[in-house]
Amino acid sequence: MSTPERVLVLGVGNLLWADEGFGVRCVEHFARRWTAPFNVELMDGGTQGLYLVQYIADADRVLVFDAVDFGAPAGSLVMVRDEDVPSFIARGKMSLHQAGVADVLACAELLGRKPVALTVVGAQPLDLEDYGGSLTPPLRALVPEAVERAAAELRAWGVDLAPRAEGHPGLMVPALAIDAYERGRPPADAACRHGDERVLAAARSASGS
Repeated sequence: MSTPERVLVLGVGNLLWADEGFGVRCVEHFARRWTAPFNVELMDGGTQGLYLVQYIADADRVLVFDAVDFGAPAGSLVMVRDEDVPSFIARGKMSLHQAGVADVLACAELLGRKPVALTVVGAQPLDLEDYGGSLTPPLRALVPEAVERAAAELRAWGVDLAPRAEGHPGLMVPALAIDAYERGRPPADAACRHGDERVLAAARSASGS
């Protein structure tokens, strides 16, 4: 009997920078929406960068959720597969921060353990500069569609998914789950989420700009 392929469903990004959190929110929603067999790992990859190499290298198939700047209208969704991923990354910008997705994949390939299948589910962000902000409305509305597209991709890979019971907590730390996060963050008019203009003005003055 053959060993099932190892599948990694990975959400990357930073919840503290508005639409940068899209990938993480997708894997959060996926965990609440679907139950997967033991050979499928769901992971909030956050901003771990090169620390994700080992997880990608250990997987046979990898699906990545992320915010991707590919020059489309905000809220656009794209799916890119396999050999098209490196050139797509080169044209756009993805959010593994210290190390890009291309670097992580290259490291996995150097280890001789490149996944046999790779799919990126990417969304064009609206705002990546709102510190403490949550997803903007176009990106938040896109999460369910991104997750359903990902579920279809996994089924095409032979993964048997089943709907989860309503109210499942998923994989997030409770305080970071999107509803709790929304309740706990200050409103835009009570926080300097795009920077304190007094500090910015002083910095401009000091630099002569």
